[in-house]
Amino acid sequence: MKTARYLSLTTGMLVSAISLTAQADITVVKADALLDVKTGKLQQKPLLILEDNRIRDIGEQGKLAIPEGAKLLDLSGQTLLPGLMDMHVHITSDAAVHGYKGLAVSLPAETITGVANAKTTLEAGFTTIRNVGASGYSDVALRDAINKGEVPGPRIFASGIPLGITGGHCDNNLLPYEYQDKSPAVADGPWAVREKVRMNIKYGADLIKYCATGGVLSKGTKVGAQQYSQEEMNAIVEEANLRGIHVAAHAHGTEGIKAAIKAGVRSVEHASFLDDEAIKLAKQHGTYLSMDIYNTEYILGEGEKAGILEESLDKERVVGSKQRDSFSRAVKAGVKMVFSTDAGVYPHGDNGKQFSRMVRFGMTPLQAIQAATINAATLLGKEGELGSIETGKFADMIAVPGNPLQDISLLETVPWVIKDGNVAKRP
Repeated sequence: MKTARYLSLTTGMLVSAISLTAQADITVVKADALLDVKTGKLQQKPLLILEDNRIRDIGEQGKLAIPEGAKLLDLSGQTLLPGLMDMHVHITSDAAVHGYKGLAVSLPAETITGVANAKTTLEAGFTTIRNVGASGYSDVALRDAINKGEVPGPRIFASGIPLGITGGHCDNNLLPYEYQDKSPAVADGPWAVREKVRMNIKYGADLIKYCATGGVLSKGTKVGAQQYSQEEMNAIVEEANLRGIHVAAHAHGTEGIKAAIKAGVRSVEHASFLDDEAIKLAKQHGTYLSMDIYNTEYILGEGEKAGILEESLDKERVVGSKQRDSFSRAVKAGVKMVFSTDAGVYPHGDNGKQFSRMVRFGMTPLQAIQAATINAATLLGKEGELGSIETGKFADMIAVPGNPLQDISLLETVPWVIKDGNVAKRP
């Protein structure tokens, strides 16, 4: 009996201790307006209850009861939006280091650069990013450090090292033969590419990125030329799908874009030279286009100073205008599109400057915002947790002083950033 009574008492004390330590952290947020990114409607005088890192309730000021002891975050004069999402960045890259300058950058130095860029990106209002290429799984390490709370930054969906053919856009082509320099994810042939997919998954990749065509910033590649064969692309996608992850294909050239879509990739990156058939295929397959139409301005304006090779500048002079034309045609056709900037080619933190270009080249302000919120969340398969301000979702939000549907440039300088229910940036 004494033993039973002791167990009962200690169990009760343990339950009480657990309940005390597990008390929810509750924050009440009020603002002037809240943008519903699905409908484009503005809710006036919203009141949000955040519990830990989730949105517990949404109502109207004066009508929704405020929990006792809750912290108040007063964002009067501001409009709330979901945290922004950039689906094509290189978080460990330095925009001032291109071409041969990059040969002097060590893996530890690249990773430290990523830590600085992550904070800058979060403070620009981007609470989620998809990183599509980094050396030595530095993006995976950074993702894990952010998730542990060791460093500030956005949610990262990391690809690790991008796959490519020997001498292709995703290889290292700057040094002569005697150095035998090669990217560790270079693979030629269907079984070889499967092995590299497995390698990336082994070391923590959330998605697979491969180079289907040549690129602007690689030495010795023709930007429009297809690199992987259809058989190799099919193998990459099939192997990734077996493991439940999606594939992003770097593809500027028309034939490479179409081959990637036929292989079943989730998204085509850049998608510069679209023809009518490529647009039709993207619609049929539900493929997302991930088009970086801002960074051409940085490449042509600042690229030479940053070390971008003259052959790359020549390629960009052709690609930039073609890509913007393709973007306009894809928008008009109603293809699925996400917000993607290639940050790292240009300075991190300037991501929001692309919104105005998306509007200039065919999107409405709401479509541009949707590309960076609910569309991006759907691409990631995380629409139940991210991409809109709804009950049950992560408490990732930004606030701007005005209506971004009337002035999209408000998203270029975001004064308030909330991630996981915590203020990451304030004026």
